[in-house]
Amino acid sequence: MVNTIAFKERLEQILSHYELNASAFADTIGVQRSSISHLLSGRNKPSLDFVLKVVREFPEVNLYWLLNGKGNFPESETLPPSAPNFPLDELSHRDPEPVGTQIESIVIFYKDGSFKKFLPSHTK
Repeated sequence: MVNTIAFKERLEQILSHYELNASAFADTIGVQRSSISHLLSGRNKPSLDFVLKVVREFPEVNLYWLLNGKGNFPESETLPPSAPNFPLDELSHRDPEPVGTQIESIVIFYKDGSFKKFLPSHTK
């Protein structure tokens, strides 16, 4: 069972993290604005559909964290969950690229318009 008060606090943390107001958040995940208002007031509990829309639109939101506060938010500060799970410094220790095809940089773009740029250790 989801604790409504704790869920409301986690929802507010998401809004703050992405610098969204309730209306913009509702538009982003595709729900009625009143749904967000009712959740934030504690009137309603979140539906499964609502929770799935949040984690679909915001991959940094961990499902278990959203539902019961266990885990981390944002799930990863540096790499999205689908990224390879090895330190970026290891890029230079992998098999060398064929001549003329060395990696210049890796850029990860997020849906909120932000991005992170990573440079191989030999170019720093």
